[in-house]
Amino acid sequence: MKTIQYPVTQTATSVLATNKVIRNTYALLSLTLLFSAMTAGLAMALDFPYPGVIITLIGYFGLLFLTVKLRNSVWGLASVFALTGFMGLTLGPILNAYVNHFANGSQLVMMAMGGTGLTFVGLSGYALTTRKDFSFMGGFLMAGVLIAFLAGLAAIFFSLPGLALAVSSMFVALMAGMILYQTSELIHGGETNYIMATVGLYVSIYNLFTSLLHLLGVFSGDD
Repeated sequence: MKTIQYPVTQTATSVLATNKVIRNTYALLSLTLLFSAMTAGLAMALDFPYPGVIITLIGYFGLLFLTVKLRNSVWGLASVFALTGFMGLTLGPILNAYVNHFANGSQLVMMAMGGTGLTFVGLSGYALTTRKDFSFMGGFLMAGVLIAFLAGLAAIFFSLPGLALAVSSMFVALMAGMILYQTSELIHGGETNYIMATVGLYVSIYNLFTSLLHLLGVFSGDD
């Protein structure tokens, strides 16, 4: 007796491929966040000095460029871990500064971590559950991130604490939007490379965490 085989439609194949990208993205994102936390902890334990804005930006953009070039090969995975590990190393000194400067520094770090986690899970869950298309936000978010990035550099180099506070507030809103947008791109096939999807979500989470930490330090820090 012959088994009847029904042809797999193009739509079903597309859905399977999308689901695979989503699974791979969240699996890799979990590993990179864990690795980044380990390198941040190492930097804290060894009391690494902050490398400075220039070195941080050179390292970040250099490794990001390398990841983009290698995204379709197995070396792309190594590049992702190099990028997220480096960002963890730069984060360690920042966390030490908060822990040492504020009497409630450890609580501020934990609050920022909790807020970041809840925001990410909530927004990602909403996008995955509703399957709404947030692609319309792409242009606005990219423009907003560029403006906030340049304003952030101005706040650092010209020592403008008020502007720095405004930039952190902007980044919290922009990164929340980016999480919705990037998750939507995964769902609707706008992003088919799980390495690049992982990098995008990692950067959003990193910026959301550091921005929340800055805001908490200003408004809830005990000197």
